[in-house]
Amino acid sequence: MDFKLGRINLNKVAQGVGGFVFGKDTSNSNDDSYVQSLLERIKNVEDDNDNKRIEALDELQSVVEESVSAQLAFGELGISVLMGVIKSERDNEKMVKGALESLASALTPIAPEGGVKNEIHPAMMNSDLLCREAENISLLLGLLDSDNFTVQYHTLQLLTALLTTSRNRVQEAILTIPQGITRLMDMLMSREAIRNEALLLLTYLTHEAEEIQKIVVFEGAFEKIFIIIQDEGGAEGGVVVEDCLVLLNNLLHCLSNQRLLRETTGFEPLISILVLESRVSKFSKQKTSNLLRALDIVEMLLVGGSAAECGKDNRMSNQTVLYQKKLMDELLMLGVENQRAAVSLRCSALRCIGYLVVGHRQNLDAFASKVLGEDPNVEPALNSILRILLRGSTAQEFVAADFVFRCFCEKNSDGQGLLASTMIPQPQSMSHTPLEDINMSFGSMLLRGLTVSETDGDLETCCRAASVLSHILMDNIQCKERVLRIEVEAPIPSSQEPLMHRILKYLALSSIKLKDGNHKMSARDSYIQPVILKLLVTWLADFPDAVHCFLVLRPHLTYLLELVSNLSVSVCTKGLAAILLGECFLYNKSDDKSKDASLVVDVISEKVGLTSYLLKLEDLQRSYVFTSTKAGLRDSMAEMDDISANDETDWKHDEHPVLNSLFDTQFVDIVIKLEENLRASIVEISSHLKNKVVALPVELEQQSGESDGDYIKRLKLFVEKQCAEMQDILGRNATSAEALVKATASDSAGTDKLRRDLQEAAKQVQVLKSEKAKVQDEADAHCSLADKMKSDLKSLSDAYKNLEQAKSLLESEVKALKLETKKSPDLDAIKEEAKEEGRKESEVELNDLIVCLGQEQAKVEKLSSRLEELGEDVSSLLEGVGDDLEMPEDSDDDDDGK
Repeated sequence: MDFKLGRINLNKVAQGVGGFVFGKDTSNSNDDSYVQSLLERIKNVEDDNDNKRIEALDELQSVVEESVSAQLAFGELGISVLMGVIKSERDNEKMVKGALESLASALTPIAPEGGVKNEIHPAMMNSDLLCREAENISLLLGLLDSDNFTVQYHTLQLLTALLTTSRNRVQEAILTIPQGITRLMDMLMSREAIRNEALLLLTYLTHEAEEIQKIVVFEGAFEKIFIIIQDEGGAEGGVVVEDCLVLLNNLLHCLSNQRLLRETTGFEPLISILVLESRVSKFSKQKTSNLLRALDIVEMLLVGGSAAECGKDNRMSNQTVLYQKKLMDELLMLGVENQRAAVSLRCSALRCIGYLVVGHRQNLDAFASKVLGEDPNVEPALNSILRILLRGSTAQEFVAADFVFRCFCEKNSDGQGLLASTMIPQPQSMSHTPLEDINMSFGSMLLRGLTVSETDGDLETCCRAASVLSHILMDNIQCKERVLRIEVEAPIPSSQEPLMHRILKYLALSSIKLKDGNHKMSARDSYIQPVILKLLVTWLADFPDAVHCFLVLRPHLTYLLELVSNLSVSVCTKGLAAILLGECFLYNKSDDKSKDASLVVDVISEKVGLTSYLLKLEDLQRSYVFTSTKAGLRDSMAEMDDISANDETDWKHDEHPVLNSLFDTQFVDIVIKLEENLRASIVEISSHLKNKVVALPVELEQQSGESDGDYIKRLKLFVEKQCAEMQDILGRNATSAEALVKATASDSAGTDKLRRDLQEAAKQVQVLKSEKAKVQDEADAHCSLADKMKSDLKSLSDAYKNLEQAKSLLESEVKALKLETKKSPDLDAIKEEAKEEGRKESEVELNDLIVCLGQEQAKVEKLSSRLEELGEDVSSLLEGVGDDLEMPEDSDDDDDGK
């Protein structure tokens, strides 16, 4: 056999070498009758010529791969015939291979032409028919015991196709088959191409199947997965590493598996994937993808996997062990120190930092004292993360860094006090120190962000700093008092003003910018006002001193009234302004009649109207930000991936992902409680008459000629009448207030349908987003498959090269024997026999590999078409594949020498 090959033409391979992959053109044939005739030819066991049956199998595979109607015609008869072939012709490699390929094609969905969706899905129907009989799955699993490479390879592909369309049925069937999962796990230790197919199959098999996840882990999955990852080069490896991490993610959804990994293998192999060589490490697209998969697993371990108490204990244990194993160092390197990493990778690392410390006292304390850099250029890690938050170029970085501070401050009064204690105003001479100065304290940096000059117009920085301050003040009266005492330099020379007043000034400035006709509203303008209002609502909550500071200047109240009535601002902004107004009378302890609670309620009633005011609160409760938070309908972190640094999308109905991320459950619960208290307070305040100075009625003056007795008697009657009227007014006033609240409540009841409609709409939005994510996942899956096929092609090529090397080695040995025994005819015969045997073995292996090469190339071409429809750049995905398939040539000299 001539092994002298140049670059392989995969198209010719697919069409010729190793047998026909595609049959004759059947475009003019009736699919139904054509498929039936092919099945009859395959079923005809009396035909002694197996080649005709094999040819029919090849033609059947070709037609069902391309035609939906052919898949529909295949149906139950096709399943029966081909499974019969597999059962009865098990020793006939070519027949079994053809049957497996035809079944896989019949079970693989075909994309509808022109984008029109088909109501009938024949591939799914065929999958369902095949899975109805558990015996069929058992028969397929039994084929994995074969020593034949092609049989194992195509069996795994068929099972994977089954899992993509009928996952639940296959999972149930495999659970009933003795040693079924064991056979699949054994494939992970097989040759590379088989191992890769087994990885993909197990990924589908373990999805949302806790019982299977436990069995797979019991079969030693953790050890095998980490061995493969290490052999493939860790994070630097290819798509196989990513497949391993997806499988590992599936397995660790089960809490018992998390405990088993923690207590046996340990978390070190997982953490080692995240280790970077230096701060200037480079990141390829695949390396970034691998690291993101690893961080997804870390995040799941830190979330705990369940809201139950056992899940909480498991989460705390994971937090403890992961911190002890130096995970924080690797996360800080990825998320903070290495600026070459992709934004998505840095943000994922920052989220993991938040989850690693939240609610864990020891981790919080250790993180608070963590420093980055090398002497002498070191600074606290919290300072570095704050700088990213204030100066990050993307909204994703802002939200991810803000999440770290939310987690750090949650139920951590000591940590909040630590951060608040550093908020000391700097001298005027240091007011222009750049934020990049590592000698600046945390509080100084935060104050710089909060008090940036309005001439800079940098309200984005103020907004970001305000979000951090709201976490520091949340449910912490001591921190509120400390920050309330902070005064900053005012625009007027040699004067100061409270920090709260400066923040209110920037809130008003944001409104002026929005009113400016020359100012185009950007995407970020839609969340600046709500975030600053969130800070003020948090600050004033249950803190009368802050309310007093707020009302010191009457324009503050006037501005809020205008903001509540402004038709051009969002529902969320008006609702939060209404909550802030409510706090001004709910927590108002002032005795000053010009600033007391009654005055605020009267002003609201006069300028806004109590009915309108209460409806603003109702609108806030019905806004998307609040309903989606309460119902848990959104994944705000995932939504952040949809926006870019210069995003100008017209986000309507307060749906900007930044708002969805910053308005967490804790703040929403505070607002809901405040609204209930506001309603009760309005009723109480309205039930008391306000004292007013009135002119003396004429009836109280003594008339001319009226005796003192008559005058006194008339005064008594007048006073009694006034008392009765006052009591009546008080009663009617209280009744009116109660009626108002009841009316609003009635309106609320009347809007229950609207609320349900809104929630239904929110669910529909989620469905649409899920569909979008599904399409994206499909594109990613195709990309992954394309990458996997590249890896498989490379593996097959490497295997071919190994065969060539083995052949050369064998021929070298034969040549050496020839030189030593030139006159021995018996040794010449032995040499020829060994040489012939080596060639035959090489031929068999080579034919298998070449056939697989052709099949993989055909799949690559099909996937390429699908990827082009989805808008992917196919050429970049396949770049360099041909170079990997360069085969070694034997020199003419070597041939002559043989």
